[in-house]
Amino acid sequence: MVTSLGSAPSRRSVMIAGAGLMLAAAMPRRARAASAGTVERRLVAAPARLPLVGRGHPDTDVWSYDGSVPGPEVRLRQGERLKVTVENRLPQPTTIHWHGVRVPNAMDGVPYLTQKAIEPGTTFTYEFDLLDAGTFWYHPHHQSSEQVGRGLSGPLIVEERDPVAVDRDVVWMLGDWRLNRDASISDDFGNLHDVMHAGRLGNTVTVNGRIRESFALRAGERLRLRLVNAANARIFGLVFEGHDPQIIALDGQPVDPHAPDGNRVVLGPAQRIDLILDATAKPGARFRVLDTFYEGLEYRLLDLVYGSEPPLRDRPLDAPMRLRDNPLAEPDLAAAERHEVAFSGGMMGSMSGAIVDGERLSMAAMMRRGLGWTLNGVAAGEHSSKALFTIGRGRSCVLALANDTAWHHPIHLHGHNFRVISRDGRPTRRREWLDTLLMAPRERAEVAFVADNPGDWMIHCHVLEHQAGGMSGVIRVA
Repeated sequence: MVTSLGSAPSRRSVMIAGAGLMLAAAMPRRARAASAGTVERRLVAAPARLPLVGRGHPDTDVWSYDGSVPGPEVRLRQGERLKVTVENRLPQPTTIHWHGVRVPNAMDGVPYLTQKAIEPGTTFTYEFDLLDAGTFWYHPHHQSSEQVGRGLSGPLIVEERDPVAVDRDVVWMLGDWRLNRDASISDDFGNLHDVMHAGRLGNTVTVNGRIRESFALRAGERLRLRLVNAANARIFGLVFEGHDPQIIALDGQPVDPHAPDGNRVVLGPAQRIDLILDATAKPGARFRVLDTFYEGLEYRLLDLVYGSEPPLRDRPLDAPMRLRDNPLAEPDLAAAERHEVAFSGGMMGSMSGAIVDGERLSMAAMMRRGLGWTLNGVAAGEHSSKALFTIGRGRSCVLALANDTAWHHPIHLHGHNFRVISRDGRPTRRREWLDTLLMAPRERAEVAFVADNPGDWMIHCHVLEHQAGGMSGVIRVA
């Protein structure tokens, strides 16, 4: 049975499906060009009815791309060009944002800022080059909390010209659903409690659109496991019992291979992590994958189940794990201009009010409008157009980010990747490239990038209820 609203996914809720996530359930690769060129696709956004929960329960009415949740895997090679025509058969306007991809501004998918929304019954064509290899994803940027919460998202995989050697390359899209007991989606989108607290946390977690009992492994094989957090608000902290996963990419960008801190893989909403997972146990073994991020609300996501076949090899594959870096411009910290970006609001905060549409409102007046968060003292709502500041094209920039709230915030910058320079005043160990930075309550961070992609770019919290509740802004590169 699906758990009640507001609770963590229970052991029961993640065991319902029973059929398991076997080798054949890995997300299928779609046809693509064999060499550099233009790959053309069509995506239809429309209602569908799918068995999210599994046997013994009704199907769930969702919103989907091409009738599936998640949407079809779009897989290309670095250097190819993607052309996607999106047809909207939803009951409301929509767009697609290509999360983490350095696209031209007109292709960024933000309505009222970079394009007109795609009205029901109409189409829009996106076209852009894939400059970077890595794990990315696509999702709406119009009424995002509802549209993503109803199922609209899908993986975008850009393969390296020289990928690491693995036996399988697998995507896990992690979804979080708030379901009623009849497996229908709870229609309480945008409620003020979610906006003012941690966002829309669900009660049913899926992997690739289904509750999974197990994932099949063969002893001795090496996997590249691409994790995508497509949840509205849930932060995942995955523990792979009996295994030693190595992180090789964060938000699609290569990083020196390393074990996750505390042996727990933490992904905020919209973040991606690529792992190398060596199946080092014996045939017939079984291990749990646990989500332990929220204390007291831990649960079992699924089991890693070894088949009875003889091991593929006797010891882990002896091959490099380090990916080749993408062509990102290195910021010049000595010459960089500096801007401060502060995030405020929410329950247990000290904010008394903010600027809304040029007028200062009290916190009570803001809440009556469904707003409760600010970026540099302004509550912008889901769509904002006035730039916080302008950066000269080609200039290096350091953003000093301050989370002045009691809540976690995954901060996403459109159109660029940034190096994480420091956290709470301490230099980062790996100076990783990200597009979405998970900030802990009261945390400070410095990130740096070269503003080499002209246009108006959103910066916002990717807890989608926080974004809709005011935590978003625009940075202009000109």
